[in-house]
Amino acid sequence: MENSVLINLSRQTVMQRYMDVIANNIANASTAGYKGEQLLFAEYVSRSGPGGRPTSFVQDIGVVRDYREGAITKTGGTLDLSIQGKGWFVIDTPEGHRYTRDGHFRLNEKGRLTTVNGDPVLNSDGAPIQFTPGETNIEITSDGTIHTSLGRKARINIVTFEDEQKLNKASGNLYTTDSPTKPALKARVLQGMIEGSNVEPIIQITRMIEAMRSFQGAQRFIRSEDDLQIRAIRTLADQGT
Repeated sequence: MENSVLINLSRQTVMQRYMDVIANNIANASTAGYKGEQLLFAEYVSRSGPGGRPTSFVQDIGVVRDYREGAITKTGGTLDLSIQGKGWFVIDTPEGHRYTRDGHFRLNEKGRLTTVNGDPVLNSDGAPIQFTPGETNIEITSDGTIHTSLGRKARINIVTFEDEQKLNKASGNLYTTDSPTKPALKARVLQGMIEGSNVEPIIQITRMIEAMRSFQGAQRFIRSEDDLQIRAIRTLADQGT
């Protein structure tokens, strides 16, 4: 009886974590460049002792990120950029280099190309991209090269990784990793476009309903086991009097 309760408690714990992941996906369904997450489950088998029967528990061992491209929407914004194919913009932050697919950029008061949070976007030389007050007609080609009325400016640094699953979430829709980068030679930059989230809200809501039902089912089972134990204790107590 105790094992069955513990098994359902492990199930409830995992379902709670699963619902948190789904809720975060739904909350970011309209976040540019956001990549949906999925909880990775595993079975943990425990034995009560020598020759004991195995007990199977549910365990969440990590989060797997879905790196499929989101839908690309035309905005017409000069500094709105999206990446077609595998690739990441390189962002300079106080904590070090970070990576993002969110290409909603702007110019700050100093003429520097930044994210909406004010972090500089880096060029292929590893330096911030700086514009002068006299530069107009900003055009960005598919390889990330920036041209203005004064000629060629720089090339935006687009990188990729051997294993994108090693990327870790940071703040502000940014990612961090210790893995080495390499040029994303096959990626194309699209000006005036923004990549949306790849989360499909209907699917996420369906998963949340299923997770909630699974959680409630485990809860009902635990209550039923508690009632059985209480009745057993009362029966033993009555027999002893």
